[in-house]
Amino acid sequence: MQKIKVAIAGVGNCASAFIQGVEYYRRTSGKGKDGLTGLMHPDINGYAPGAIEVVAAFDIDARKVGRAVEEAIFALPNCCYRLIDGMSPTGVRVQMAPVLDGVSPHMLNYPPEQTFVVANQEPVSVVEVLKETGAEVLLNYIPVGSEEAARYYADCCLKSGVSFINCMPTFIVSDPRWAARFHAAGIPVIGDDVKSQLGATILHRALVHLFSQRGLRADRTYQLNIGGNTDFLNMLNRDRLATKKQSKTEAVLCLLPVDFERNNIHIGPSDYVP
Repeated sequence: MQKIKVAIAGVGNCASAFIQGVEYYRRTSGKGKDGLTGLMHPDINGYAPGAIEVVAAFDIDARKVGRAVEEAIFALPNCCYRLIDGMSPTGVRVQMAPVLDGVSPHMLNYPPEQTFVVANQEPVSVVEVLKETGAEVLLNYIPVGSEEAARYYADCCLKSGVSFINCMPTFIVSDPRWAARFHAAGIPVIGDDVKSQLGATILHRALVHLFSQRGLRADRTYQLNIGGNTDFLNMLNRDRLATKKQSKTEAVLCLLPVDFERNNIHIGPSDYVP
């Protein structure tokens, strides 16, 4: 099977789950349906999860930069469950990325085990690394509100001919200007933002859809998200939440009647509980 060469920006909890997931499904690929539990699409045009190969990774945390990817995904402040013992060596080390606006100032007030510790290193040229490693796709997992950094990675993809999957809610794909640039360059771009497998937003969507199926009308609805990882710590800075709130709200609002008033729906991060 031909490999899909992937680069990752932001080696946090989402990246950890992704990389562990690829390893898990690579190991269970010969077990039939029992080995595919948890996957919505186990085969996409002949490609299975085992086709994914991580060839580059970028981060700004001193506990991750310079370490092998399979080690860095378990480094603090990550708190994702360790699902796989004995991860296969990737031969890839995490490289220093430009910080830009990737670290909210308020996060410097928290203990290191809960927050980012910025490495004292010069950033690499992301464009050059993408070219040298032969990366075909970049997954953007950087923190919510990192508007400048998200656009930086999108621009690096345009310069290197690499496809861009935007897994956070800075509007790249849904911005006509950026979409036009990728279209003109003939480079695939997908996003913006992702849902967790079974989180608050998909449950909220299911409830709204159930109301419709059962002939009920929702007058008002709200969703408050609470979590204990760096994602929620980062989102305590309300100035970084505009696109995240819009992304989550639109995901539910699209299932409500067209005349549903926006001031009757509220969705957003509520608090950080370590």
